[in-house]
Amino acid sequence: MYTFLGGIALLIIGYFTYGKFIEKMFGVREERPTPAYVNADGVDYMPMSTPKNSLIQLLNIAGTGPVFGPIMGALYGPVAFIWIVVGCIFAGAVHDYLTGMISIRNKGAHLPELATKFLGKAMKHVVNAFALLLLILVGTVFVSTPASLLHVLTEGKIAIGIIIAAIFIYYILATLLPFDKIIGRLYPYFGAVLLISAVGVGGGLIITGAPIPELSLTNFHPANAPIFPLIFFTITCGALSGFHATQTPMISRTTQKEGQGRKIFYGMMIAEGIIAMIWAAAAMSMFDGYGGLQELLAAGGPGAIVSEVSTTLLGAIGGTLAVLGVVVLPITSGDTAFRSARMIIADYLNIAQKKFSSRLWIALPMFAISVALTQIDFNILWRYFSWANQSTAVIALFVGAMYLYIAKKNYFVALIPGSFMLVMVITYILNAQIGFRMSMTASWIGGFIGSAILLVLFFIAANKARANNLPLEEDVSGWNKVA
Repeated sequence: MYTFLGGIALLIIGYFTYGKFIEKMFGVREERPTPAYVNADGVDYMPMSTPKNSLIQLLNIAGTGPVFGPIMGALYGPVAFIWIVVGCIFAGAVHDYLTGMISIRNKGAHLPELATKFLGKAMKHVVNAFALLLLILVGTVFVSTPASLLHVLTEGKIAIGIIIAAIFIYYILATLLPFDKIIGRLYPYFGAVLLISAVGVGGGLIITGAPIPELSLTNFHPANAPIFPLIFFTITCGALSGFHATQTPMISRTTQKEGQGRKIFYGMMIAEGIIAMIWAAAAMSMFDGYGGLQELLAAGGPGAIVSEVSTTLLGAIGGTLAVLGVVVLPITSGDTAFRSARMIIADYLNIAQKKFSSRLWIALPMFAISVALTQIDFNILWRYFSWANQSTAVIALFVGAMYLYIAKKNYFVALIPGSFMLVMVITYILNAQIGFRMSMTASWIGGFIGSAILLVLFFIAANKARANNLPLEEDVSGWNKVA
């Protein structure tokens, strides 16, 4: 219990200390008008309050990742707590804050545009393809997982095909309609369910005195599976997730002032880390050890763990609400995944999105592809999603590092976690069954050599960009209104 509570305390302290340091280092300018005003279009660009933006941001980034990932990561034992806490404070929250703030400085640009500007034109097509692959995979995965949970919750009385169809209909509407029509109106209610769920499960663990394993030299890692690099692809949301880089630009288009960024971007990642800690602790403590957890995961997957934990801790009614809170997570990330994909395609093709027809013809092919992908084995989809997710995180961190390097600020806050995860990403794909299936030794060698080469290229490009005075932000001097 001490490790669990201490980890949550460190996350909160991290927000008020390291988060404040990152904000000060970046250099907030309150007087600078944000895209919500400069580019207002009544569809994607519009000013919204900090509480609403924060709640939407949390729901956008917190898919099943901070629940299912930590549940599976619990098999690694208390070492999972270390990655959640350290990863969230020094990698994930920095990743989200820099992506959001740099986007605000560049007309609410999405990651492919930012990568093109700061990492070179050659990255434009690569990052667009990566981002779209990730978002469509996310949307597909986040149809399957809530559908399976709802199927279990209704005891199989509603066919899973009907549930999937209903979720797709909601996703289509959320993708096409103006931001404030569905997402802005429904998310406060979804958020309430999410918070009740997380607080209920966390409180239940504390009140019942659940035997949460403590971090120690003898109980550091009870599982036999290798920690590196697999843990970084098992626990993503809640520690570090590139999916967030596709979501934060949506909120950068509705943020009123730059000073709200720490609460919205850094703070909501910390909140997601707390959710991840709660579910990792629950999975570690409630199934008669790691053997019992492994058996239940094999029999029913993470969804079975969610149902069992919720019902045991909160009873039938409270457990149902908790499961609904977990159902909300993927649905409120899947809808914005498709919406973000629609916006990225529109930016790539330079198509204005004010007309409904312009949004429609971009969105429909995406949903057709996603429906086809639901026929593929979920485990295979999840593996590709995990790798694409962390690869996208690396790109976003290097965008942040480049921005800070050109600005002559502390770029190490992004470069260090970015370089670390670059080694993991290359090593994983060289070794994985979905990749090149090389030996672990050869994969590690390839990971370090590949990362070293890319780092050299990064500094060559960074010095060139600094020498050429690459503009860090879009000019808004001609905009005379006060945000």
